[in-house]
Amino acid sequence: MLTLYGETLTSRLLLGTAQYPSPAIMAEAVRASACDIVTVSLRRETAGNRTGGQFWELIRELGVRVLPNTAGCHSVKEAVTTAQMARELFGTDWIKLEVIGHHDTLQPDVFGLVEAARILSAEGFQVFPYTTDDLVVAERLLDAGCAVLMPWCAPIGSARGPVNVDGLRAIRAHFPEIPLIVDAGLGRPSHAGMVMELGFDAVLLNTAVAKAGDPAAMAAAFAGAVEAGHVAFRAGPLEPRDMAVPSTPIIGKAVFE
Repeated sequence: MLTLYGETLTSRLLLGTAQYPSPAIMAEAVRASACDIVTVSLRRETAGNRTGGQFWELIRELGVRVLPNTAGCHSVKEAVTTAQMARELFGTDWIKLEVIGHHDTLQPDVFGLVEAARILSAEGFQVFPYTTDDLVVAERLLDAGCAVLMPWCAPIGSARGPVNVDGLRAIRAHFPEIPLIVDAGLGRPSHAGMVMELGFDAVLLNTAVAKAGDPAAMAAAFAGAVEAGHVAFRAGPLEPRDMAVPSTPIIGKAVFE
């Protein structure tokens, strides 16, 4: 079981709701993933062709928890205002906080992120910050009131998979009791399995599923990989070795001359 801000969840996969060919395909993927949480961009839903009411009704039918996000926000004021609007619309104190600092890489503005997290935490929000794997930034976010961290493994939508495994391993080791959700850059189920084997608590996906040839099948594949990686971590995987080690013992074997 996974516990986030006091809520117990059965799935360790969080799924985004953007970029699908249609709402029906999105719903099919969510069901196939068996996820408990979906992320929703307030900007995307209010600016798109779908009405907010229709989309919200679809989410209710799926029976999943909504994690609104501040996707597309490039300043503290913008992110805080969007979070406040999302709380009114979706009726939740949960917010995935994004403050983007670089247009090309979509890298977080970590200075603005910490400031916005402090403001929102003081207003009673339960913040899920999209951040880098920097340990100092992580400490500042925890000091600001966050009880969950969401480090990236590669730029949003890049599908590159973990580009700094040592950094991810370090943040996991440095914060053993903090729920860590890898967010952004996962492209294949094997990437999800890899980060879960490092001991992360969950992963958040969107583009890798939404843009797949068969989103529902890909969602199911990611769900299986996430679970397999988690079980493997709990089982204690064998660490890599520099030398070959025989799997059959040689002591006690007959010697022929």
